[in-house]
Amino acid sequence: VQLQASGGGSVQAGGSLRLSCATSGRTFSRLAMGWFRQAPGKEREFVSAISRTGGTTYYADSVKGRFTISRDNAKNTVYLQMNSLKPEDTAIYYCAAEPTINTVLPGTNAAFYRYWGQGTQVTVSS
Repeated sequence: VQLQASGGGSVQAGGSLRLSCATSGRTFSRLAMGWFRQAPGKEREFVSAISRTGGTTYYADSVKGRFTISRDNAKNTVYLQMNSLKPEDTAIYYCAAEPTINTVLPGTNAAFYRYWGQGTQVTVSS
């Protein structure tokens, strides 16, 4: 599976960005998808995840109510809409994918995911 993340950039606090992660090489509808981020000097942390059908989503407490994950199985793409951005959201954002059977919930741990994109930088200034 190849993953290509895009949509990062620099915004002021309170602004919005939408990240996209386009996939290829595997049937997208069979992939659970996740977003993680890593700030300088910190470990990679979970942001959000979505099941194969989009029926189950998870969010880190730090982004709940501000970020929304979604997927378009026709476009083989998962999105992360980020609103009300804060300086502490500054990080490299990575998308991740894992083939699952329908009953498996998406993971919130990085070890769950076998495939990773290259990351996209998000910088939020105060």
